[in-house]
Amino acid sequence: MRARPLHWVNSPVLFEAVVRYEEDRLPRSMKLWVERLLDINPQESSKLLPKKSSL
Repeated sequence: MRARPLHWVNSPVLFEAVVRYEEDRLPRSMKLWVERLLDINPQESSKLLPKKSSL
């Protein structure tokens, strides 16, 4: 079965998935979905979200 192309993503859901991805709190299937959607190479250690600054 071929995967269907993605046409629409709910932004709040994607943002929450990215936050959980950064915290390593996603199930494997969701982790793979985020990596494929955002073209992330898991071997590279790049952050998706900026580091929070203390004010």
